[in-house]
Amino acid sequence: MNLSEILTHLGEDRQHYFNAVSPPIIQTSNFVFDTLDDFRRAIKDEMNSSIYTRGNNPTVSILRKKIAALEHAEDALIFGSGVAAISAAVISQVQTGDHIICVESPYSWTHKLLTVFLKRFGVSHSFVDGTDLKAIEGAIQDNTKVLYLESPTSATFKLQDLEACAAIAKKHDLISIIDNSYSSPIYQNPIDFGIDIVVHSATKYLNGHSDVVVGVLASSKHIVRQVFEGEFMTLGGIISPQSASLVIRGLRTLELRMERSNTSAQKIIAYLEQHPKVAEIIHPFHPSFPQYELAKRQMRGAGGLFSIILRADNVEQVEIFFRRLKRFLLAVSWGGHESLVLPFCAFHGLEGKESESTTNWRLVRFYIGWEDADWLIADLESAFDAL
Repeated sequence: MNLSEILTHLGEDRQHYFNAVSPPIIQTSNFVFDTLDDFRRAIKDEMNSSIYTRGNNPTVSILRKKIAALEHAEDALIFGSGVAAISAAVISQVQTGDHIICVESPYSWTHKLLTVFLKRFGVSHSFVDGTDLKAIEGAIQDNTKVLYLESPTSATFKLQDLEACAAIAKKHDLISIIDNSYSSPIYQNPIDFGIDIVVHSATKYLNGHSDVVVGVLASSKHIVRQVFEGEFMTLGGIISPQSASLVIRGLRTLELRMERSNTSAQKIIAYLEQHPKVAEIIHPFHPSFPQYELAKRQMRGAGGLFSIILRADNVEQVEIFFRRLKRFLLAVSWGGHESLVLPFCAFHGLEGKESESTTNWRLVRFYIGWEDADWLIADLESAFDAL
């Protein structure tokens, strides 16, 4: 299906709501029925029938259709956060005694889901180097049920070979799950490579305006129904109709926003790579990136997220650099209109907050938003002067 059709029209049956250009917000908790037979039919398929907004809401349903189409999936579910989508996807595929393989240094709350929450219920895990296919296959046990990927990862942007990972999963009867938040469906479609379940923190690129926390899950009709009837309805991690409407609004400009962030990031990277105070550029589409060829093979672009390693002798020098930045907001997340910076020196020395990526206090993650690239470069130049 054409991308413009998905973002602008799919699921929007305007003749059903007064021919309004924008879908209405069906702000209701409950739905009524004219007859007992209508009620019975709805109960038989609550996933696709509006009975109670915890299950199916018409505004949210429009968003579901768009997300499924964007990810080349048969169906999708919308959650109240990215970690809610991740948790539902993983929990739906395991039970006590099962084992999960996950790439090393995943999103922090994915890490906690595996190491703390699921551990309480007898589900074990192994973290592996996702760049090493032999390590992935070597970690498979008789009780392994899930292969969890995050490609690229969100700090050092390590990739996994999606087609090869999907083949390993199918060979060993595993369910493959991937967090596709970094690329968005504009630049990567893991289902095309054979991955079973795709999840996103849709708070980021998909919504794109830093005003809604939302997660999505896209997969086959069978798996989506399994998750809907289990974790989705039981745990109730839903999004409100009003928030769904804001995400639908955000999708209108998804392609344009991704292109803007990607183009500006490339310009800023070109400035940084020649700067004497930058030791390394970490970006999947930079020629120095170890998996550059793989990135070109399975991704169409990389958006606005990249990292650098500063040349600095101590943490204090790095902190001076950040104090001089004025046009980058100091914050987590990404994908909105505003350019952001995440200094990993902030985690340095914090007990329980360090990981393989955060122990490098010279590491700086940038997200490039919609501002003029030259305006941002001038801010960087000022900060470098201080360093």
